Amino acid sequence: MAEKITFTINGKLTTVEVDPEMLVIDVIRDVLNLTGTKRGCDNSVCGTCTIVVNGKATKSCNMPIKKLAGAEVLTVEGLAKGTELHPIQKAISESGAIQCGFCTPGIVMELYGLLEEKPDAAQSEIENALSKHLCRCTGYEPIRDGALMAQKLIKERK
Repeated sequence: MAEKITFTINGKLTTVEVDPEMLVIDVIRDVLNLTGTKRGCDNSVCGTCTIVVNGKATKSCNMPIKKLAGAEVLTVEGLAKGTELHPIQKAISESGAIQCGFCTPGIVMELYGLLEEKPDAAQSEIENALSKHLCRCTGYEPIRDGALMAQKLIKERK
C-alpha cells in the first residue's frame, strides 16, 4: 500500500507516494531519477550507494524509504554548485582516484559526511571511512590522497 513520504533531498522539499518498504536507492534512482547514486552489492558492503542523511554518510541499498520521513538527504547531484565542483569532487578527480567512476559517488558522499562533521579528521579516520568502500579499478592510495587533498581544499575555503 503506497504512502506519502516527505523529506528534503538536495535542498528541495520532496514528497513521494510509494510503498514505505521500498528501498531508498530505488526511490532515488527510479522515482526521483537521480542516478548518481549507484547500486552495487545490495547488502551494504561495497559503499557505492552511500548518500548523506541528516549529515551522516548512510548506505541506501538496505534502508526502507519510510525512514527518510522528515529527513535531510544529500546525494552526489546536490554537491556541485552549477558547473563548480565541490572540493571533494575536485580533489578526487585531480588525484587520479577515478578510473571507471562507479564507486566514486559513494566515496565522495562518505567523505562529505565525515569532513562536514569533522573537518580536522585524522588520516586514520579518513582511511577508516574509506575502508567502507570497495573499488575494483584503482589502488586505494590515489583515493586516500584525494581525500587528504579534499580536506585541505575545504579548510582553505572556510
